[in-house]
Amino acid sequence: QVRLVESGGGLVQAGGSLRLSCAASGRTFSSYTVGWFRPAPGKEREFVAAITWGGRSIYYADSVKGRFTISRDNANDMVYLQMNSLKPEDTAVYYCAADLRIGDVGDDYAYWGQGTQVTVSS
Repeated sequence: QVRLVESGGGLVQAGGSLRLSCAASGRTFSSYTVGWFRPAPGKEREFVAAITWGGRSIYYADSVKGRFTISRDNANDMVYLQMNSLKPEDTAVYYCAADLRIGDVGDDYAYWGQGTQVTVSS
């Protein structure tokens, strides 16, 4: 079992930045791929970014590429999502998720956090 807790959400103006954190506890977190997802129109969970267990492979959705950066600190069981140049359309609840597999679909992940709200005003 892996428990995930997100933090760092908030209200920011367009063009601003936020850094989301995902704190993990439970099984050996460093073995897990961690992804970030958000709801989107017509989708329950839209893929945002993912990072494999060693950080060697990183994936981004086209909509956030060049603006968001995912990273992890396995020594402290943390994963981060640095979000720059935020747009109103980035407004959503952001969830981190973990699994031993690598994927860009919500069903690929077994463990989920409760989410943190990000609101970008225009």
